[in-house]
Amino acid sequence: MGIRNRIDSLFKGPEEFDLTSGGIGKPLFFLSMPIVVTNLFQTAYNLADTFWLGQYSTDALAAISFAFPMVFLLISLGMGISVAGSVLVAQYTGAEKSREAEYAASQTVTFAVIASVLLGGVGYFLVEEFLGIMGASESVLPLAARYMETISAGLVFMFGFAVFIALMRGYGDTITPMLVMFGSVVLNIALDPFLIFGWGPFPALGIEGAAIATVFSRALALVVGLAIMFRGTRGVRIRLGDMAPDADYLRRLLRIGLPATVEGTGRALSMNLLLFIVALFPDPIVAAYGIGTRVFSVVFLPAIAVARGVETMTGQNVGANRPDRAERAADLAAKTLFGILSAVGILVFLVPEPIVSVFVGADQVAADRVVAVGSQFLRVVALTFGFIGIMRAYTGSFRGAGRTLTAAAISVLMLGVVRFPIAWVAAGRIGETGIWLSFAVSNVVGAAVAYAWYRRGTWREGDLTERGVDVEEPIASPESTDD
Repeated sequence: MGIRNRIDSLFKGPEEFDLTSGGIGKPLFFLSMPIVVTNLFQTAYNLADTFWLGQYSTDALAAISFAFPMVFLLISLGMGISVAGSVLVAQYTGAEKSREAEYAASQTVTFAVIASVLLGGVGYFLVEEFLGIMGASESVLPLAARYMETISAGLVFMFGFAVFIALMRGYGDTITPMLVMFGSVVLNIALDPFLIFGWGPFPALGIEGAAIATVFSRALALVVGLAIMFRGTRGVRIRLGDMAPDADYLRRLLRIGLPATVEGTGRALSMNLLLFIVALFPDPIVAAYGIGTRVFSVVFLPAIAVARGVETMTGQNVGANRPDRAERAADLAAKTLFGILSAVGILVFLVPEPIVSVFVGADQVAADRVVAVGSQFLRVVALTFGFIGIMRAYTGSFRGAGRTLTAAAISVLMLGVVRFPIAWVAAGRIGETGIWLSFAVSNVVGAAVAYAWYRRGTWREGDLTERGVDVEEPIASPESTDD
């Protein structure tokens, strides 16, 4: 308990502040910081996996590069359920309807399990076709297929853990998921070399060993997460009696969650489509693109975390019938993120070469060319970093209010209507610079559209029932009791 108390004193849990009253800045900060740390843990896991597989073989490293987009796509297809569950739990918590929040969480877990089993089955049987379309070579394809077959078979554990994080976040507890994620990542990193290289009593499983380590660590994390939620001593509680599939509730989850699925899937498809354009250029440009997007993923971690914090604050304040407070949280987040990310962007603009050089080996072919092109990529996009913060803040508020269709529309507009067409046309006329410009232009357009749409105030319209929350009748049946 001593360690837990020290962490609570640093981050503060939901019992330390009220998201629906008092100041805005402190609760948003304490809500978002553990999410930043959680995302950093996830990044550390990805880097460790890449490191160990890189030590194993070049083909294994290439295989994991092909597998990651498919993993992202499978999880994106099911992410709407976790978003809907998080929104409903947040709104019911804000409305002080704890029993309804418990029912929402229980139903979310049920349908998340069903969805992940179905998606995992599809992924398992179609993995080779997908990887073939992506252009995996004959030497890489069987390795990537074995990795993805293992991940697909264990998708229920990976997705289930993501749902646990989302439900706890909706309640306002971001510390507990951070601690569970930390344990999962440490276990994953520790298992990787034993299962990949066959250290000690373990057989050498290569890339399949990395997949098994991932599935096992996520499975253990999910068991811990379910134990926490069944006990109900921290965060939202789930009850076995509430987990029987409810078709009416599924429709409610789909009404809120489907647009979020469209948004996540659109992002995944956009990543893959841009890869097709980038692949038309020489290898140094492809490498520079990979480095640039990796840098962006780290830079934007605070924006993603704060957006999820805004999502929770908006949900709880909408549930408490305090839309003005929700709007203040979104505005504060947008201004803060714009300032912080713009400052980071200026720094990156001034000194991009050292940043790119970190990812380029001294003996790499055409290393100087990769550094030059990667630096150009960062310079073109860096000064628009702040606009990503604006867009993330307001789309997070839209999701928290249950307006997931609006958030999805903004994302599709930014990626599918602006970024991809500009990249396609401009790359043919001015080379790789056209791809870099597509990022910069879409960042600014996305922020402008999100801000203008938010100022219209349509996210305030309607009651909670229209957003998926029934405020008149209790959700849980009278027969529902403690397990």
